[in-house]
Amino acid sequence: MSAKTPDPVDKYVGSRVRMRRIMLSMSQEKLGDALGLTFQQVQKYEKGTNRIGASRLHQIADVLQVPVSFMFEGGPTGSVALNGFDESPSPTYVSDFLATSEGLALTRAFTKISDAKLRRSIVDLVEQIANNTALAPS
Repeated sequence: MSAKTPDPVDKYVGSRVRMRRIMLSMSQEKLGDALGLTFQQVQKYEKGTNRIGASRLHQIADVLQVPVSFMFEGGPTGSVALNGFDESPSPTYVSDFLATSEGLALTRAFTKISDAKLRRSIVDLVEQIANNTALAPS
């Protein structure tokens, strides 16, 4: 019997739950307590291992103080176009980055910098580091 891989939408919604929980500096245990769940169940939701039902998703959104739609923003879309219009998929690397503690810490710190020139210099520096790292042999 092969292990079933999580659906991309379930993984994405779980990552959004994790990102918002981290934004609020809330532990998995605290979220679990608010939902009447164990922190292990919250972990399974966040990894997409277990699907989140509609009523549970509504409850999670309430606890995390966001609309349910927040959990799907920028997520994977189906291949069916609405009224002949296709939406371009948005890059998931942004939400993946913000779902990490490092990404969130960097974003928080960066947004506290009020000097636009300094922010631009930081972006240039990071881009240079990334380019040099990509060119360096492993």
